[in-house]
Amino acid sequence: MELLAVVATIVLLIVLIVWLKLHPFLAFLVSSLFAGLMLGLPASEIPSVVEAGIGGTLGGLVTIVCLGAMFGKLVAASGAAQKIAEVLMAACGDKYITWALMLTGFIVGIPLFYNVGFVLLVPLVFSVVYRSGLPAVYLGIPLLAALSVTHGFLPPHPSPTAMVPMFDADMGKTLLLGLVVALPTMILAGPLFAKTLKSIKSEPLKTFIPSDKSSEQLPSGLNCFVTALLPVILIASSTVLPDLATTPQQESLLRFVSHPLVVMLLALMIASYTLGVRRGTSIAALMNHYGEAVKDIAVILLIVAGAGALKQVFIASGVSVTIADVLQGVNINPLLLGWLIATVIRICLGSATVAGLTAAGIMVPVVSATGVDANLMILAIGAGSLMCSHVNDSGFWMYKEYFNLSIKQTLLSWTLMESIVGVAGLTGVLLLNAVLY
Repeated sequence: MELLAVVATIVLLIVLIVWLKLHPFLAFLVSSLFAGLMLGLPASEIPSVVEAGIGGTLGGLVTIVCLGAMFGKLVAASGAAQKIAEVLMAACGDKYITWALMLTGFIVGIPLFYNVGFVLLVPLVFSVVYRSGLPAVYLGIPLLAALSVTHGFLPPHPSPTAMVPMFDADMGKTLLLGLVVALPTMILAGPLFAKTLKSIKSEPLKTFIPSDKSSEQLPSGLNCFVTALLPVILIASSTVLPDLATTPQQESLLRFVSHPLVVMLLALMIASYTLGVRRGTSIAALMNHYGEAVKDIAVILLIVAGAGALKQVFIASGVSVTIADVLQGVNINPLLLGWLIATVIRICLGSATVAGLTAAGIMVPVVSATGVDANLMILAIGAGSLMCSHVNDSGFWMYKEYFNLSIKQTLLSWTLMESIVGVAGLTGVLLLNAVLY
């Protein structure tokens, strides 16, 4: 009966989002209340459980995600993204232009959230299209594959960042393992897959050709690369810093410095100087950029909060333990199971963030019961959440309209690219699990 209630809740969530077109946050709230009643929680306690889930999920997440959004906004507004693209394309030349675009998407995509990165970088692709005469899809897919990989696998992006506390994982280790999985995945789904797409012809709308800043207006290449990669450098360093301590006082200080909140705040402060104040941007102008960044991320935070509410209902009702007991008897690798659940929800709902966080809520007790590596589970679910993007995904339509493609062309390029990312990502996670354990 309990498992039927969970299935009914997931079905209700799908119906509310797909058929009734409710905002995912509202759909999560309704589904959470429904799940509480179906699972036998006292009616008077259900609202408190929902509020606890929202507060517990956002408590350690909201600062990191918002700081990450501010950081990404600064990278975009300062011209750092444009400079990184120019440097990489000049270094790689026309022969390896797809590799340059993939690296641009990867480096700039780490601090930028997906939709912002798409809107910012796709026009840069079109500039290359009109200068080189090469097919737009051939040039665009490597960059978009890299953006997708950073979105699904790497902190400080919302979904993997939100899953870290859910699974009691380590953000630094998740990032390092994510990089190991991400690099071969984006190569396979990017430059290598793009070679099969040269026959897809499209004429991107001239509206999307950007008015680039002049070279004099851009920061230096070194400044752009070092600053854009600061979150990666600092978060990765946080995994080893506490081990360097020789006294309790040093350990306490290093743990303070290596906390994700402090890391992201430090990265933003350095970037505010190197890409902002140092180049003549006023503090007031920077604060305006940061205010806009928080507005951009508000909707994602609401979705994360809603997913946290549903997860808490599952925990409070005890159904999480039941799910863990049942799944322990299933002869399937827990990492593959998490990937499959995320894939099914992704196909049904379209949103990678919703798919990832919903699957995580189901798999939390399984990780505890089986002892599987929590960091690898985050990556497996992240890979599943990117699978099979189709007509119910906003990214599908953004790509179709920007590149001026037919539905068939979009399925053959975008949907296949996302599916390659999902399968290659899972393969990388399973190989890492075999090597490490």
